[in-house]
Amino acid sequence: MTTPDHPSAASPDYAAIKQRQQATWASGDYAVVGVTLQIVGEQLAEAADLRADERVLDVAAGNGNATLAAARRHARVTSTDYVDALLDKGRRRAEAEGLNVRFEAADAEALPYEAGSFDVVMSTFGVMFAPDQLTAAREMLRVVRPGGRIALANWTPEGFIGQLFKTVGRHVPPPAGLRPPTLWGSEAHLTALFGPSAGGLHIERKHFNFRYRSAEHFLQVFAEFYGPTLKALAALEAEGRAALRHDILELARSFDVGGGRGLVVPGEYAEVVVTVA
Repeated sequence: MTTPDHPSAASPDYAAIKQRQQATWASGDYAVVGVTLQIVGEQLAEAADLRADERVLDVAAGNGNATLAAARRHARVTSTDYVDALLDKGRRRAEAEGLNVRFEAADAEALPYEAGSFDVVMSTFGVMFAPDQLTAAREMLRVVRPGGRIALANWTPEGFIGQLFKTVGRHVPPPAGLRPPTLWGSEAHLTALFGPSAGGLHIERKHFNFRYRSAEHFLQVFAEFYGPTLKALAALEAEGRAALRHDILELARSFDVGGGRGLVVPGEYAEVVVTVA
């Protein structure tokens, strides 16, 4: 049986997987998609009840949605990612708003900070992609002071993005033994990761609405700019690419609630706040 402390018998090569992931997220231009998710960072900052001058760490920050939300609330923010190009995007956004943020390259599984360095650790659709999930959770717990909070936004397995990953995985299988990132959207998995060290664990299912002109427009953007989709399509021959594109279009249409006036796809995610004991 697989548990956070007893992974499956097929031991993944985490270092090799991480190198592939870095190349994936550096491909395309994630910020084109990422910037549309800004509202999630704002809502997460409110869920975490951020206060002025609190020390905040944004883990796997991407182009900085949670970073900016925290800085707008006058927190002292350190924004981290292992893709320099994404940090540069966040840095330019912060400079444009005159926000004081420290940007540093860092691996979510080996955070270069002392224990108890932060009041709050945040991550929006970021740390969930760390290949060694237990180590990433332990690192966040380590750098938060007792009584501090960990605030996360994670796609759920059942939601649109969870189903998109499953669709892609049927065409381009993930590395053997690698656990799905959408487990971070499962209450049972979150309880296993954080429960023993949590003074409190609050999980609320919410929705972000993807809004595009059509299913074809959604696919165009994700095929060109969203690293996981771009790389999956590039890995296939022409027939395979056509089949994957067809399945993504069908998936988007099946979730569409736009009523023919543009594509509106609710993407379910788990908004998580852990109070550290």
